[in-house]
Amino acid sequence: MTTPLTALDQRYSSNRARASSWEVTLEVIKNAELFWISTVRADGRPHVTPVVAVWLDGALHFSTGHEEQKGVNLAGNSHVVLTTGCNSWNAGLDVVVEGDAVRVTDDAQLRRLAEAWKTKWEGAWQFEVQEGGFGNQAGGLGLVFAVRPAKVFAHAKGEPFGATTHQF
Repeated sequence: MTTPLTALDQRYSSNRARASSWEVTLEVIKNAELFWISTVRADGRPHVTPVVAVWLDGALHFSTGHEEQKGVNLAGNSHVVLTTGCNSWNAGLDVVVEGDAVRVTDDAQLRRLAEAWKTKWEGAWQFEVQEGGFGNQAGGLGLVFAVRPAKVFAHAKGEPFGATTHQF
């Protein structure tokens, strides 16, 4: 992964604000327990739902069933937005990741991802690799996707408020 071009957007930042570094933004991404993923339905309407995700090899990864709405949406449109942060006005860093979701089917990479999920959530999320995805207890297949960021927004809350863009 290349280092992004980072800039503070003065239109949405207080005078004392500084751009959030990529390192700080990336720590928020790596440590987030939950993301909200936005996909696009065939008729153009948005669909938003929570997902757990892991950062590995310069990409944010998530899993979904092909019959789930986000899986159906991704079959027709790979553009996604993943958002994390908190509902606080005066503290924290909200992060928005834009990119295209690309299916991961390589068994070696899927095993690495399964281990990453298991490690991040101390065993609460455990996946078995099968048929180019993650098997589930119901016998279905979880599709796994990687999102390499095209653009990442970091919104620092509190004083000073700051809006940073990381462009890849």
